[in-house]
Amino acid sequence: MGLLIRGGRVIDPGCGLDGKFDILIEDGKIVEIIPHGKSHKSGKHQIYEAKGKVVTPGLIDIHVHLREPGHEYKETIKSGSEAAARGGFSTICCMPNTIPPNDCAAVTELILRKASAEAKVNVFPIGAISKGLEGKAIAEYGDLKEAGVVAISDDGHPVASAQLMRRAMEYARAFGLTVIDHCEDPLLSAGGVVNEGLISTLTGLKGIPAAAEESIVARDILLAELTAARLHIAHVSTAGSVRMIREAKARGVPVTAEVTPNHFTLTEESVKNYDTNAKINPPLRTKADVEALKEGLADGTIEVIASDHAPHSPAEKELEFDMAAFGISGIEVSLPLSLNLVRDKVLSLKDLVAKMTIGPARVIGLRKGTLTVGSDADVSILDIDREWTADVRVFRSKGKNSPFNGSPMKGSAEVIVGGKPVKI
Repeated sequence: MGLLIRGGRVIDPGCGLDGKFDILIEDGKIVEIIPHGKSHKSGKHQIYEAKGKVVTPGLIDIHVHLREPGHEYKETIKSGSEAAARGGFSTICCMPNTIPPNDCAAVTELILRKASAEAKVNVFPIGAISKGLEGKAIAEYGDLKEAGVVAISDDGHPVASAQLMRRAMEYARAFGLTVIDHCEDPLLSAGGVVNEGLISTLTGLKGIPAAAEESIVARDILLAELTAARLHIAHVSTAGSVRMIREAKARGVPVTAEVTPNHFTLTEESVKNYDTNAKINPPLRTKADVEALKEGLADGTIEVIASDHAPHSPAEKELEFDMAAFGISGIEVSLPLSLNLVRDKVLSLKDLVAKMTIGPARVIGLRKGTLTVGSDADVSILDIDREWTADVRVFRSKGKNSPFNGSPMKGSAEVIVGGKPVKI
């Protein structure tokens, strides 16, 4: 039996749809999109009443840490995919900083087997730039791509060597892989735990200067210009980075960028009480940086919103600030935090949907993010006015490390993956 999604406002920036349509799904594919109220193909169909809701292509998050293999006590492919579905996402891409790292075909194949058996949503692995994430020798990108990776990154481990990054870009370009870049100079950031500035001074915590990020953004933009490789800057956090990415785009450099809801919602003020749940890398920055990130989203400098979902166990967060792990468990609150950009008139709803669907799909070449006839029937159905309170006790993620615990939220979504509603 097929599925008819009826009466919702359909927004699909990838094919220019914005209006009241019905969507007919059969055999896991979109087979018909018609104006609401008009007749559709005959046959028996399950009805999903979407009146008063917004129907979009399935939301995509290209920056998620699933921790499996090796750190299953923090998260598993099963629990992380359930958290993604609860957050309204139909597709996620998982970073390679597992144990062992995803730097070879065998690990990629393991992740895909586990995802096929246990995941509630589509899971696409991202392979490592360097063997062992050590920044010393590049991984075998051809084998990784054949096994199923969709991009490469050493996320969480900056590539310190400009020479290795150049070779990685040249090699990745030969295989059509995007390089996802964790921009951090490890010497400038060494020992740092918060943004360098007023709050680091007041708290006595060692700061990480904006230059630690910006110096590598500048370096790798130049390398992308040299190699013509596709470069994607992960978790942009500073005004200087936004400016350099904007200028590089104007020159025609093949660079894209993402920002997390954490970085456009919170400032360094969130750590002044030593809340380790707000300890992330790159750190939360200043109000001026937040405004620059929003400007970058509004003018198209930043094409993607991604959660950088980073679950940790309580034992890794309930420590002195200097010792606690970096990261926020964020995928279950990513959508409502992002919808605040619409309420604050930073983005239109259509533009927001683009940055969570077709934008990320294009960055890494996924055949997702659209509702065109014949495409996979991955759909998110948004209730943008639903009010709820973030409660880490009911997170589907194993990671309960969130500075948003107890905060009011507005907006949620249900997910259809491959034509089937996901029940959590």
